[in-house]
Amino acid sequence: MAEWWYNNKTGVVEEGPQSLGSDRDGPYATKEEAGRAPQIAAERARKWAADDAQDN
Repeated sequence: MAEWWYNNKTGVVEEGPQSLGSDRDGPYATKEEAGRAPQIAAERARKWAADDAQDN
């Protein structure tokens, strides 16, 4: 089963880890999901911020 990665430096979806770990997000199960990596990261950050605000 292939793993997909999103390269934050180039904006390109990669099959398998092709670039430096510091430049990529993943792995994702599908190419489409990897393509949404910036949105997924933003959604997770908003959720974490909301959770932190509730804890304080």
